[in-house]
Amino acid sequence: MKKIAILTSGGDAPGMNAAIRSAAKFAFYQGIEVFGVRRGYKGMVDNDIFKMTSSDVSGIIDRGGTVLLSARLPEFKDPEVRKIAAANLKAHEIEGLIVIGGDGSFHGADLLYKEHGIKVIGIPGTIDNDIIGTDFTIGYDTTLNIIIEAMVRLRDTATSHERTYLVEVMGRDAGDLALYASLAAGGDGFFIPEAKDTVQDIADVIKERRAMGKLHDIILVSEGVGSAYEIGNELKKIVDTELRITVLGHIQRGGSPSAFDRVLATKMGAKAVKELMAGESGMMICSESNKITTKFIDYAWNGIVDNTQKRKDIELAHILTK
Repeated sequence: MKKIAILTSGGDAPGMNAAIRSAAKFAFYQGIEVFGVRRGYKGMVDNDIFKMTSSDVSGIIDRGGTVLLSARLPEFKDPEVRKIAAANLKAHEIEGLIVIGGDGSFHGADLLYKEHGIKVIGIPGTIDNDIIGTDFTIGYDTTLNIIIEAMVRLRDTATSHERTYLVEVMGRDAGDLALYASLAAGGDGFFIPEAKDTVQDIADVIKERRAMGKLHDIILVSEGVGSAYEIGNELKKIVDTELRITVLGHIQRGGSPSAFDRVLATKMGAKAVKELMAGESGMMICSESNKITTKFIDYAWNGIVDNTQKRKDIELAHILTK
């Protein structure tokens, strides 16, 4: 393996830069040339590919976002578009590709491997923590802490004005952010895809809290369940409480990554290079039981989801909202 490329794709996540830095520096140490691809698959198609040096990854470990930039390219579903991307990589004599992103990005990497023989390794980088096969994705821990801090600040106002706050957080298909923010910051209820709590259920919780003399609430809403505004309108019809909506939005993605995300990204970045050096391809890097492992990249969408622990955590969170 003489030349590899690195790209980030899809939504940015805190810690992506740490993964870029680790992969590049580990490759440099092994005498491998490293190329950066700007703006993900769009940059690959546009041939926005450049040779990286140590200065390109200097001082980036504590920066949020991605220095390689990111963009979405729905056209990458077209085989002819992928053919252009693969040709551009081969023109640079690039033998291996590291893709940092979510399952959509992994789909693109898998097709490059199967259709054009590009050796690919995926690193899970998404704040939603929704990649099957890994306990944690890069960016999740940082975002979770951002949500917790927001909840702490909102609770001051909720307490002062005796209000109910619905806080909408990210998590399209996975409710990890809402669930574990509720557990970690003492939330008073949540709407997540994995639990079928209804508006009536939450209204009953609020009524029970009022009967106990508790006059404020922080309710988490995972965006995959629906709009906090729509849920709020339904809630006001059932329970008498002063209600406010806070949508955290893209503020959840920004900021310096946590120590956990930096270490996770660093380990995953180095592991990705090791896999390419060993001749592996079509794999993704995973974190399982505090160990860095690998799985076939299509496990991200074909794998078996074990929600046993999450169901227990949901049950605990329900108990603690009382």
